[in-house]
Amino acid sequence: MTLLDRLSLRESWESFYTYKKSLTGSTQFCKELRDFIDSGGYIPVCDSIKRGGDFPLPRRAVISKLDTQKKRVVYTYPPAENMVLKLLTYLLLRKYDGLFCGGLYSFRPNRTAKDAIRSLTGAQGIDGMYSYKADISNYFNSVPVERLIDTLERVTADDPGLYAFLCRLLAEPCVLDGSRIITEEKGIMAGTPLSAFYANLYLAELDDYFVGKGIPYGRYSDDIILFAPSEKQRDEYADFLRSFISQKGLSINPAKESFTAPGEEWTFLGFSYKNSVIDIAPASVEKMKNKMRRKARALQRWRKRNELSGEKAALAFIRIFNRKLFECTENSDLTWSRWFFPVIDTDESLRAIDNYAQDCVRFLVSGKRTKSRFNVRYEYIRSLGLRSLVHEYYRQE
Repeated sequence: MTLLDRLSLRESWESFYTYKKSLTGSTQFCKELRDFIDSGGYIPVCDSIKRGGDFPLPRRAVISKLDTQKKRVVYTYPPAENMVLKLLTYLLLRKYDGLFCGGLYSFRPNRTAKDAIRSLTGAQGIDGMYSYKADISNYFNSVPVERLIDTLERVTADDPGLYAFLCRLLAEPCVLDGSRIITEEKGIMAGTPLSAFYANLYLAELDDYFVGKGIPYGRYSDDIILFAPSEKQRDEYADFLRSFISQKGLSINPAKESFTAPGEEWTFLGFSYKNSVIDIAPASVEKMKNKMRRKARALQRWRKRNELSGEKAALAFIRIFNRKLFECTENSDLTWSRWFFPVIDTDESLRAIDNYAQDCVRFLVSGKRTKSRFNVRYEYIRSLGLRSLVHEYYRQE
């Protein structure tokens, strides 16, 4: 049975639903998935795939990157087709997980970023090692499709029907841009479900190489970190990585390269490590503060424009950031409490964010940046519903 045949099976969908529920993911997404299964929404899509019918073109969109004002290009399929591709990705990642070595942590069953940090920080002699961290520029949308297809043909040799379908989607040159159909080099299309599997597969040889060296190494999609016992060896590894990435038709973002010596702080996946202490990386803290500052300013303008009370603006701010920091989403690991709490062993950065959030609320309620804003007491802020990261961190222990 080809993997495509399993898309039509109710048991496949029920297994997928059970998995999503187990992640304590978005209630809304699970409800949509439940309705999609019960209504048989997948049946027409699966029938069309079996017949070799046309698959809708992906739609191109430009969005702001998480917690920044930078832009990135993402692609989406219509809801029904997108849901079917989510199941296909779920099946792919499980059937072919044996292709990937222990140093890869992205989009894998029972392996997460938290496992990566625990493994790296727990590696023997890690405090005496040199590190190199790299980020691949625009990884998802820059993968040369023809090279990936060659790898895909070898990997899916046991399932020609699957290979043909995946190739058809990858090789499609057209996308929807608003109401226009355009052609562009789109790589593995960031934002589409299948890109998770492709991102793991395309650099699997790199993972094998460094894990085979027996050194601490981790990759999460386009983020890579490695360690070496000497500066010379670390630099040799860095040169090899740059050369490998270049040969794959990709490039390293020089602004995100970092080198550390023993005893210096290193960061990976939003975490920092120094002197046996795991915390939230300074860049992650600053990104959150920047997001809070921008939102507070926007809400202040909204309040004045509509002649609303400061309390109303503060309540909107609190609702937004309570959701972002604590409430689960479909990709539940992206929620701050779920991403950071199980790994960090200090509350220093949490306190910094708590204090900054409180200051934003004081600004919104008082409308002032002066010392008079401190007339807005913490007890009042708490009564509005602002949740404390520090309090929630210790409560979950």
